[in-house]
Amino acid sequence: MSFLRAFGSCLPDRVVTNDELAPLLAIEPDWIFSQSGIRERRYASPTDSVATLGHKAALDCLHKASLEPEDLALVLVASGSPDRFCPGPASSIAALLGLPLTPSLDLPLASAGSIAALSLASRLAPSMGHILVIGSEIMSRRIDPLPENRNTAILFGDGAGAAIVSPDTGFARIADSCLHTDGNSADALSVQNDRIHMDGSVIIRHATRRMPQAMAELLERNHLTAESIGTFLLHQANVNLIIRIAQTLKAPIERFFANIQRYGNTSSASMLIAADEWRQAHPEPLAAPIMFSAFGVGLNWGAVLALPGAEHRPETLGQTFEATRERLRQLEEKAAAKLRPRTAAAG
Repeated sequence: MSFLRAFGSCLPDRVVTNDELAPLLAIEPDWIFSQSGIRERRYASPTDSVATLGHKAALDCLHKASLEPEDLALVLVASGSPDRFCPGPASSIAALLGLPLTPSLDLPLASAGSIAALSLASRLAPSMGHILVIGSEIMSRRIDPLPENRNTAILFGDGAGAAIVSPDTGFARIADSCLHTDGNSADALSVQNDRIHMDGSVIIRHATRRMPQAMAELLERNHLTAESIGTFLLHQANVNLIIRIAQTLKAPIERFFANIQRYGNTSSASMLIAADEWRQAHPEPLAAPIMFSAFGVGLNWGAVLALPGAEHRPETLGQTFEATRERLRQLEEKAAAKLRPRTAAAG
């Protein structure tokens, strides 16, 4: 059994509005908003790195989870914009956290990395312990703000998000997950020579089909309907994409949390940043299921379903001993009670 324990995030200070970006791309600010739903995004400073942003998001998440770095059994880091090709940011983040021995692994899957990491963490936590999932991206360094690149340059921003999956306690129980890959259209979205390459029409066509299919798979497997989901936390790729997905699932659009208008598309970080912002706005006990889904390079996509439920806290050895002793005492009392009538009759 696995639980969502906490989320965290880190966003750079610099805000880049459509008014600032549009002249560089020879377009109008309103065109950017109409195509994406984005009004502004964050850009990293020259001193920021994927590792430092991820580290800050991790610390925020650990604080909210009331855990220390040494409590972690595994660190999974998703990024499509690493500071260097190899090694990726996972080992650097682990070093910043003061973890010289904890396994820390990279998932180099832009946009889809966090859903993959969350799914893997949910399956590994019961046997390993607390798992830290991080999505950290500096996509602004992977685009050229030129008119010929406007379809990608309008979308991307920088930031990091984090989540902790625990085996014993949390505000939601992870009930199920699924992951899928189709490499036949892998060239439609890639990061090559430090630049993002995207065939927008192909990606939108696949994402509008694949993400609802993944979520429908989990709904059917768990005997739920889209209407029963309280909140959908999706990869924040494009507002128009989120609207299409809501229409496909026939779910109310107001249940789809969105913050892309303020942060842009932060690739693998976006879903976790959205989850952190949603959780801060709704700290009360979970009343309805939540659904995560993302789509990205590979092409990879998937979904994770989390349900309300009582926290599971395994008994300590002392608690087990006391429970066993109490049970023995009760059995002894029952045995004594059965003997009393016979003793009285014999006398």
